[in-house]
Amino acid sequence: MEPIIENPEDVLRFNQLIKEIKTLTIERIDLSRECSDEEVNRIIFEVILERAREKYIPLVERKKLERAVFNALRKLDFIQDLLEEETVSEIMINGPDVIFVEREGKITRLGKTFESVEKLEDMIQQIVASCNRSVNENSPIADARLPDGSRVNIVLSPPAIGGPVVTIRRFPNNTITMDSLIENGTVTQEAADFLKQAVESGMNIFVSGGTSSGKTTMLNVLSGFIPNELRVVCIEDSAELQIHHIPNLIRLETRNSTQEGCSEISIRDLIRNALRMRPDRIIVGEVRGGEAMDMLQAFNTGHDGSLSTGHANSASDMLLRLEAMVLMGTELPIGAIRRQIATGIDLIVHLERRRSGKRKVVEIMEILGMEGEEIKKGELFRMEENENGEGRLICVKKEMTRKRGYPGEWV
Repeated sequence: MEPIIENPEDVLRFNQLIKEIKTLTIERIDLSRECSDEEVNRIIFEVILERAREKYIPLVERKKLERAVFNALRKLDFIQDLLEEETVSEIMINGPDVIFVEREGKITRLGKTFESVEKLEDMIQQIVASCNRSVNENSPIADARLPDGSRVNIVLSPPAIGGPVVTIRRFPNNTITMDSLIENGTVTQEAADFLKQAVESGMNIFVSGGTSSGKTTMLNVLSGFIPNELRVVCIEDSAELQIHHIPNLIRLETRNSTQEGCSEISIRDLIRNALRMRPDRIIVGEVRGGEAMDMLQAFNTGHDGSLSTGHANSASDMLLRLEAMVLMGTELPIGAIRRQIATGIDLIVHLERRRSGKRKVVEIMEILGMEGEEIKKGELFRMEENENGEGRLICVKKEMTRKRGYPGEWV
């Protein structure tokens, strides 16, 4: 939400007015006790009313002032407005003076800045405190989440040379369904029907793609097809998935070590512990390193229908990356690693972010086992490019190798 008047002088005046109202409000707040949001709002209203008696402030501008001051005191300052704007999908803060916003696939620079580095750092501490995380000079990198489920990555100095860096990945306020993905062109109806049946029948599915390609969204949609009578353990760095239809759901989240002596709890720790919790299926939000081996072991030990995601440029590249990630955590022979992958994963669903900014499923590949020392794979769906470069997902094969009780042909 931008200032009401676009004239730079008026914007400067408005920002100065926000600072004045905020200072006067803080002076009146009783800091000896916890004040409610309603009480803070009342004080802000009274301060603005008194200021308006001295010098006229239009009613519309008063409302804007109330919101801006309240957000500065109790929420995330002007960032709060961006979080409530449905078209915003990413907020990139590169220090207090350089802020970019992605709206509908287009990145633009925001005309607002933080008052100081200290103000930005205050906002960062507010974010991490809300989800029981910590970030400081000794531990300058952290992942967190906002109450609405938005993903937050934070890097402080000394690694961040130009000031604190905050990257916020927003998720839509409305729950995204497979129908939504079909409507916006992410996946075709035929591929959606296939994926629904694959999840229901208990196939292990790995979702791959580049940064901001829609992996988490796809994982969330696929999770919605898990039968609700099953016991599911969901493991994530920061809890993001919105799974509401499964009563017997356990959600586990990693924890960084702290100066107070709390030890780190990693994805590996949580996967190993999940195996003792009698899960029917396991969902691992994302694998980035040695935990890939633990994920494959979970997939290979009777938890059919499990799901996970990882970064890669193609479905075939994902297999190579999985090999590399497993080697980061263990020294198994490459042949043994490939057999773990071939027996543990049934399908790889690969997404890309296209030049237009749209996210699309571009490949669905089945893993057919081993052929000699190589993993045998086959295409089920692939993207065929058209004249405008967008392409369309087409079905290559209408029947796949029967695995894990899959009924065979889906049309």
